[in-house]
Amino acid sequence: MNRLTYKPLDLGRWIVWGGYAVLLIVAPLVFNKGASLSLLSQIGTIMIVCLSYNMLLGQGGMLSFGHAVYTGLGAFIAIHAMNLAAQGTVWLPVTLVPLVGGLAGIFFGIVFGYVTTKKSGTTFAMITLGIVELVFACSLMFPEFFGGEGGISTNRVIGKPVFGISYGPQIQVYYLIAFWLFVSTVAMYAFTQTPLGRIINAVRDNPERAEFVGYDTHKVRYLTLILSAFFAGIAGGLGAINFEIVTAENVSAVRSGAFLLFTFIGGVGFFFGPMLGAIAGIFLTVMLSDYTKAWQLYVGVFFIVIVMYAPGGLASLILLHLRVAKHAMYRRIWPALWRVVAATALALAGAVIAIEMLYHLTLESANGTEMRLFGMQVDTARAPGWMAAALLFAIGAAWFRQARPAFAAAWNRVNADIEDAMRRQA
Repeated sequence: MNRLTYKPLDLGRWIVWGGYAVLLIVAPLVFNKGASLSLLSQIGTIMIVCLSYNMLLGQGGMLSFGHAVYTGLGAFIAIHAMNLAAQGTVWLPVTLVPLVGGLAGIFFGIVFGYVTTKKSGTTFAMITLGIVELVFACSLMFPEFFGGEGGISTNRVIGKPVFGISYGPQIQVYYLIAFWLFVSTVAMYAFTQTPLGRIINAVRDNPERAEFVGYDTHKVRYLTLILSAFFAGIAGGLGAINFEIVTAENVSAVRSGAFLLFTFIGGVGFFFGPMLGAIAGIFLTVMLSDYTKAWQLYVGVFFIVIVMYAPGGLASLILLHLRVAKHAMYRRIWPALWRVVAATALALAGAVIAIEMLYHLTLESANGTEMRLFGMQVDTARAPGWMAAALLFAIGAAWFRQARPAFAAAWNRVNADIEDAMRRQA
């Protein structure tokens, strides 16, 4: 990065942010088939949510089970504002609706955040869980605001088009989400460079020492939560525009758990980790659910594997492999790596076949025991399919057990050499 620095311009930073903007612009031109635009829009919205959640978990060490309160309530306020604008009661262009959601997030962050940030650690997590359950219960008690079980719906096409933009076509909604995603990403990254962003890191690492040098840890956590709620509210407003409906599920603990899941999968220790988590999360929950009824099982297993073998998330895996490639040492681990990958693929194929056959046998057997799996017709009531699944899994597991020690030894040697080289350069 230093080699790309030219005063007064930081060329490396301009290249990164410029490439990010270009990627957002060209993404719908590349992925333009079927429901791709809808998926891209959902990914953009969830990216904002996960980045805002990472302000609490990754930067502040605040494990929250109630982040959906701010996205959901922001979405409800935004959709009510859209309906008022459609009636002509207020003037509000759709472009600014996410800002209404963000302001709502600030308001509810002020209201709920003062109580939740009084404590930290497990107590903070339990209080946020209580608040999300409280708000979810209120969604059924106050149908005038929350719309009851049916929720609140709207029409995002309000008034006459401006410069041909009516937000009727999905492509226009995507670019609105992309605009707010870029602005929010820049703002949240800028937050990490501010004194408050540095102090919240200190409060996360050693709150007693931060208090000793004169900082009010409660105030630091409170301000960070308010800012996080602001961006969560922006995402809620974008979700209201995209789906044109907001229901009680938007303020549920299940939704909050999904945000936690996605952020952790991406990597809470890296700024861009939650963005990777949003992509993986949408793939696992939206795309995968179109192909299999066992998608929740796969999500759970994937999360467990990440927690056990890559606690730094997908971002840590990518950066570790990039570091090995940067030092031109990939050839030393590749012979062992491909064996581990191939063995994992075999075992995974056997497990998937068995799971899909089991789900079909227990849930769909009334429609017949035969199913199509990986392009082949399989009878779940007969032995050949189960034997093939068991054989694939057994071979893959045995091969993995045999190949893993060699890969681990090669990986450790390579990383030790990289550390030595870095120390010599320093």
